[in-house]
Amino acid sequence: MAIIGALVVAAFVFSMNVGYTPLTPVEVITTLFGMGTDKQSLVLFEFRLPRIVIAILAGAGLAVSGCILQGVSRNALADPGILGINAGAGLFVMLVVSLFPSLPIGSIFLLPLLALLGSGLAALLVYAFAYKRHEGISPTRLVLAGIAVAAGINAAMIVLTLRLNPEKYQFVATWLAGSIWGSNWKYVLALLPWICLLLPYVYSKARALDVLNLGEQTAAGLGAPVEKERLALLASAVGLAGTSVAVSGGIGFIGLIGPHLARRLVGPQHRLLLPTSALTGSLLLIVADTIGRWILEPSEIPAGIVAAVIGAPYFLYLLARR
Repeated sequence: MAIIGALVVAAFVFSMNVGYTPLTPVEVITTLFGMGTDKQSLVLFEFRLPRIVIAILAGAGLAVSGCILQGVSRNALADPGILGINAGAGLFVMLVVSLFPSLPIGSIFLLPLLALLGSGLAALLVYAFAYKRHEGISPTRLVLAGIAVAAGINAAMIVLTLRLNPEKYQFVATWLAGSIWGSNWKYVLALLPWICLLLPYVYSKARALDVLNLGEQTAAGLGAPVEKERLALLASAVGLAGTSVAVSGGIGFIGLIGPHLARRLVGPQHRLLLPTSALTGSLLLIVADTIGRWILEPSEIPAGIVAAVIGAPYFLYLLARR
């Protein structure tokens, strides 16, 4: 965990130097202490730092959400993107941004709420399709139901994009590709309370996740209130994924890869797995966003595409093994 934390700090520092207007390490340090030029201060404080902070927060939220879903469902392929949660959040955000492009500043803080509503509805659909009264949630049914719901929501989003003008279509297409579009401090403030409230709550449920991971019958035999704990944890996963997607775009695979890498490093106990997943998700997203800004300057590759390039082969590797 200490090594991953150090890598997050290193990526944070490197990302501050990279972009359309490059800043040397000396210029970054002088600007941080208020001794840079007006241009350097504008680039660092108004454009670069908010985006980096959002990448760290959203990466942690998506990875912990994936860790919860994998623990509750006992399915190694569970992930907010695969289960349609990201798509549900994206649909509601896209509706608001497309239909009301000139909303006042207060609407920024409504985006996480709208994303939470969309992801919650998608999660309810997946849960309803995957649940059977005497069997509980089957890991296979969960993934299949999630893929079906995500496909339906994505189809609805495509229909909506056909009705947009070119300017809005460009924005929506970039957002769907996973571009961190909420790159100012207002979006940081909109996301930060959700992350600060939900991550400690989920960590307090680490023992419950360990028990649920043993299976529904075993957990009930140990005296755990299975349905209550499962619903609370699923709601937390939906909240983390939905609010993260609201400001980071449709980024996939972070919720799949982050927990897997963390599990390989610290094992399956959730008191270690949850914080390590958060750090790993932050590292993956900040690296993906930095590569996307740096590799084809002055153009940008959305972080979601970079994450998919990394995540798709790993996803296929998991499918081949299991």
